[in-house]
Amino acid sequence: MPMHMGHHYQTVEEKRLAEDRHKKKYWRRWGPYLSERQWSTVREDYSGNGDAWSHFPHSHARMRAFRWGEDGLGGISDNHALMCMSFAFWNEKDEILKERAFGLTGHQGNHGEDVKEVYFYLDSTPTHSYMKYLYKYPQTAFPYDKLVAENAARDRNAQEYEITDTKIFDENRYWDIFIEYAKDEENEDEYYIRIAAYNRGPDKANLHIIPQMFFRNTWAWGVEPEEKKPGMKGEGEKVVHAKHHKLGDRYMQVSSSPGVSEDAPIIEPTLLFTDNDSNYKNLGWGENKTKYCKDAFHEFIVDKKEDVVNPDKEGTKAAAWYDFQDVPSGECVVVRLKFSNRVEDGDIDEEAFDNVIESRLAEADDFYWRISPMPMADDLRNIQRQALGGMMWNKQYYGFIWDQWANGDPTQPPPPEERKHVRNQAWKHLYIDDVLSMPDKWEYPFFAAWDTAFHCIPLAMIDPDFAKKQLDLLTREWYMHPSGQVPAYEWNFSDVNPPVHAWATFRTFKIERKMYGREDLDFLERMFQKLLLNFTWWVNRKDEGGHNIFEGGFLGLDNIGLFNRSEPLPTGGRLMQADGTSWMAFYCLSMLNIALELAKHRRTYEDIASKFFEHFLLISDAMTFKSTEGDTPLWNDEDGFYYDAISWGGPWQQQLPVRSLVGLMPLYAVLTLEPEVIDKFPSFKKRLEWFMENRSDVANRNIASMKKRGKGDRMLLALVDKDRLVKILERMLDENEFLSDYGIRSLSKYHKDHPYSMVVNGETFKVDYVPGDSNSGLFGGNSNWRGPIWLATTFLLIESLQRFYMYYGDTLKVECPKGSGEYMHLGHVAEEIQHRIQHIFAKDDEGRRACNAGNEMKDFDPYWSELVPFHEYFEADTGRGLGAEHQCGWTGLVAKLIHDTGMSCRLPKTPRTPSTAAAHYFDEVWGKAKRPMHSRRGTGRSIGNRSDNGDETDGDGDDAVSVRTNVGEGEERDSDHVMEQVTTQLGKLEADGTIADDDEYEAGLDL
Repeated sequence: MPMHMGHHYQTVEEKRLAEDRHKKKYWRRWGPYLSERQWSTVREDYSGNGDAWSHFPHSHARMRAFRWGEDGLGGISDNHALMCMSFAFWNEKDEILKERAFGLTGHQGNHGEDVKEVYFYLDSTPTHSYMKYLYKYPQTAFPYDKLVAENAARDRNAQEYEITDTKIFDENRYWDIFIEYAKDEENEDEYYIRIAAYNRGPDKANLHIIPQMFFRNTWAWGVEPEEKKPGMKGEGEKVVHAKHHKLGDRYMQVSSSPGVSEDAPIIEPTLLFTDNDSNYKNLGWGENKTKYCKDAFHEFIVDKKEDVVNPDKEGTKAAAWYDFQDVPSGECVVVRLKFSNRVEDGDIDEEAFDNVIESRLAEADDFYWRISPMPMADDLRNIQRQALGGMMWNKQYYGFIWDQWANGDPTQPPPPEERKHVRNQAWKHLYIDDVLSMPDKWEYPFFAAWDTAFHCIPLAMIDPDFAKKQLDLLTREWYMHPSGQVPAYEWNFSDVNPPVHAWATFRTFKIERKMYGREDLDFLERMFQKLLLNFTWWVNRKDEGGHNIFEGGFLGLDNIGLFNRSEPLPTGGRLMQADGTSWMAFYCLSMLNIALELAKHRRTYEDIASKFFEHFLLISDAMTFKSTEGDTPLWNDEDGFYYDAISWGGPWQQQLPVRSLVGLMPLYAVLTLEPEVIDKFPSFKKRLEWFMENRSDVANRNIASMKKRGKGDRMLLALVDKDRLVKILERMLDENEFLSDYGIRSLSKYHKDHPYSMVVNGETFKVDYVPGDSNSGLFGGNSNWRGPIWLATTFLLIESLQRFYMYYGDTLKVECPKGSGEYMHLGHVAEEIQHRIQHIFAKDDEGRRACNAGNEMKDFDPYWSELVPFHEYFEADTGRGLGAEHQCGWTGLVAKLIHDTGMSCRLPKTPRTPSTAAAHYFDEVWGKAKRPMHSRRGTGRSIGNRSDNGDETDGDGDDAVSVRTNVGEGEERDSDHVMEQVTTQLGKLEADGTIADDDEYEAGLDL
């Protein structure tokens, strides 16, 4: 439970989390674990050439059974995706039933794969006791062909053609379809589900709403006994009874829906049944193996074929079909159903049903208020809530068993022999059957190792148990390679992602301790032991010369280099990577931090801490100073920057003077040692003093000496000394180089007018400043590290500046921005960058969000303006969102930034406010009103008359949302403690201008 000033407060949602943690109830068994896209994934690719995009296209998805998962719109499943529920819609204009999100494949998009739908993850609690999803469904025919053709006609220098560019949403001719889920107060296996569809258009319109319940096909492959095949059957006109040998009995119970107007007849649902098996005939593969197939509901509703659904009302897939005709403009239609392990007698009580949903929403409000009780702008609070909700919705079941995937199934034709050698042949041990945090469930419906590490920071704020589980899984023996390598991502598990998992482990541990008062040493020690294997893999595999200069290749940065870093250099030789070496120094310090934390409880870890302390210094020395063998350092003293270098052996080396994020990454490797920590561990202190005395040449170059203590009498370990730090920051804080209005560029703007190029064997290789979408095809061309802003790497820079501030304090101030005449200590610099990141999403004084790229509809239309997209990365000069649009993974880090500095964040495009003025302002705001408790009116049909797009308007109209201020005595006491916390934080802000907490970063004695 969140701690405020040493006090514990437990919301209803936290009680659920505790019950789940102690296995009293399994509140996480059901959740939003259904993917947005299972088609065209590597898991479903059984081709001989590894072309996953073409082997299982979108056109097959409605009629072809998936082998390894399922997908659907706004859906849920159990934690093994054995039973799923999703929704289909039809506007009577589309050529197909809308059962899943459409998008372009990697071959079709001018910047790679891209979803071409509009949907938003609005809300979710960690146990998924309350969830809300919005899908904007056009009322005219969906422009499938137009989206494909127009994007195909564009080259990489053009922006992507989006569905909003087709004008299909003009005149508001679309449906806002809200899907809400609420779990029963006591029964964790029971969901109340409400679909509310609003006709936003000017005319009457028709809409078919089809809730679907289906089993993942586990029976057609010959790996499961026939007697274990699940089934479902209709019981009366409104109940579907499903049986599964692992899940037991499940029911979908539907209800009548109110008519489309006050005097219109009630809408009764029609139950439909079929089997979740492939339609071989429609696929052109011969005769069907089952009479009723996966695409039966499409054929029945859209194509009007009557013999395609099972008249006996049984199968492995069922639906309830609601047909709403002539829904008036501005009106709403509502569908209510229950998905449970029990069935309710009689019809569903609408008022009681809606009260359950409203209660779960109120509990969600209470939970999120506890997470961020500090006063902040409503807009920032909305951004944070949607970011964290998106993190929860981006959980997905991921199933993959290498042996079955590689060798094929008994009942299926054997895959081509060459398929085994296309990809991932070294990962024979993989056996994955888990709910994982995905980067984006449409564009990246697979885990990516370093993405996961960053996900765990915002996840730890609201559900540290789930965050720890994600880190733990990646190091388990059925994931981690026997050599110690962590699997990267399904397109190439052997690719190398940056080693950020030790950092994420320690940060997750510290966040849980700070926010919830729990110290999970078992988790920390278990992770440390496995990370030792991974660290050894790095040392053995990525330091070819044994000189503590590391390679790594790709390292997640796609096209950042002059050459493709995953392939042999066209120049010959090997690439000595500033980022690879920086990551390993960072890894050393993260392991040192963990070892010191564990040494408080087991003194054996002092020796291991000494090992990482010394290893760090050797890496630092190799990276920065010329060795006796003549190796060129990666530091360029003339430019004041770090560069990659090509080595041909001996003295034949050449630096590549590209000013990129690679040269900023040495800042990541920084750690402060508290004097109390050093004194507490005599063995560690003795070894440290021995090293400094006997290896003084290395120690003096790379460490602030014991006699040269910093703020709080701390000692500093860092790759960069003060002079180099200042030189790097001079470039990083220059708005003509790295500093943007919206964060830190991944490539200096200097290269806009000064591209760097090299001619090798008649071919020209060039790096120039590209602030938006990629202009090259490296790694599919769907991401770009030659200019845009990425939250993950910027987040680490922010934390590094905070660590440097912990050492230097007010003694080091730098000009920020360069040329402004304003000098700040590094804590303020970190806060300034955090604010600039928040300005990507926050409304400016005109009401615009930079991420919306000036789109009038998204910025000002009341049905759009409160909806926040979380893109993969952002255009460096404008803040325009780029790449995956639902990348609530590492872009969800904005929730942590808002938590830390949202209280002092100014509006975009406005001058900085002195911290004392900000403190006074927020003190006034807090004194004026208590926490608003929202009570939303209306049950039955009146739900259609209330605002569901986040607006809160005063007045007596049906759109009004009341604010409850009559809190109870217990809530008054809680507010007093929260007020105490706020006062303390404001005092800290006023005193030193920063509210960063030292104890979040390093190993200290404040247990």
